[in-house]
Amino acid sequence: MLFNQLGLTAELLRAVERQGYQTATPIQQQAIPPILDGRDILAAAQTGTGKTASFTLPMLQRLQHGTANRRRIRGLVLTPTRELAAQVADNVRAYGHYLPFRAAVIYGGVSINTQIAKLRKGVDIVVATPGRLLDHLQQGTISLDAVECLVLDEADRMLDMGFIRDIRKVLKALPAERQNLLFSATFSKEIRRLAADLLDSPTEISTATNGKPAEGIDQLVYRVDRQRKRELLSHTIGAENWRQVLVFTRTKHGANRLAKQLESDGLTSAAIHGNKSQGARVRALQDFKNGKVRVLVATDVAARGLDIDRLPHVINYELPQVPEDYVHRIGRTARAGQSGHAISLVCVDEQKLLADIEKLLQAKIPARTIPGYEPDPRIKAEPVTKGRARPARGRNKSRRGQGRSGAPKRGGRRRAAGR
Repeated sequence: MLFNQLGLTAELLRAVERQGYQTATPIQQQAIPPILDGRDILAAAQTGTGKTASFTLPMLQRLQHGTANRRRIRGLVLTPTRELAAQVADNVRAYGHYLPFRAAVIYGGVSINTQIAKLRKGVDIVVATPGRLLDHLQQGTISLDAVECLVLDEADRMLDMGFIRDIRKVLKALPAERQNLLFSATFSKEIRRLAADLLDSPTEISTATNGKPAEGIDQLVYRVDRQRKRELLSHTIGAENWRQVLVFTRTKHGANRLAKQLESDGLTSAAIHGNKSQGARVRALQDFKNGKVRVLVATDVAARGLDIDRLPHVINYELPQVPEDYVHRIGRTARAGQSGHAISLVCVDEQKLLADIEKLLQAKIPARTIPGYEPDPRIKAEPVTKGRARPARGRNKSRRGQGRSGAPKRGGRRRAAGR
């Protein structure tokens, strides 16, 4: 289906064409019409499916039709990570290129004063992470009483990261009459519970297959001893002449160490993780995109926040401890119908992790050994170092401290705007 068949205005169609798109993805085809009709949405979609445009385009169109509250915040998008917030904000600006809207992105790790200055000038749409948005609410530097459309993007990740209490506080600052759009990679029990309290007779959409990566990803396992992983990684990148490779490690320290080691092997590399300043993360990502950095080493904090067009190669230097994170990691490649390669370097210690991933995928990942790097059968398995795994459900690991996680209490249901 073409974008011009979805009921979008001429200004938005021009912006879509300017981005080089003509054909809508399945999530866009299913989500845009009901959102334009003012309905609440509960949607399951994987990254790389065009999800952001599926809510950005109709939100812009609905806000375009109302002018009474110009330069008051009428659209609010909440995301779990800084990288995703920046990505969504870029999409808002791109698709709103021919519209008179101002957008602001709000997240931690950067000066709050710069954000306050922009908010004082007046903005129509805010894309934010929950913690920094609460900082603004508590300081009285933002008002959300004119919000007409709320989007919770990657809601499952926000719940996993312990943001439910922050989200609940944000909801109290919003008007009761508004449209609510909830996007998640999966429909877990927690998401269902949140949707029951937040959404009013929602249209339910699912283009995601739980536990299944996007089509077009060629997955392989390279069996290798743990002590030879870096050597094999450098060898493979050089022998295959790969120019852009995203590599995942389990820990921040491991990411830093591996990036330095790859540099010593003659491969320009950078690390990106939660301990890096936002400026350093942005610079590393930009250098990676423009080819100054050949290898970007990341922890799972970046697994859902990175948007890299036509990324050809993703390497799991270490397998994740949560099987679902494998799907999110390799979902950085083969986006929007492209093809890509995902290779996992697996040592004897990680056999259980690999088995759990294959159980989730309901399929065996083809495995091979590279001549000269065959595993030594005499090496015994050792316990996998946990590092910093995903927070357990029910525990709040956000920067606001620990606390109980749960869904909003009944009675907090909001009605869709314009209904």
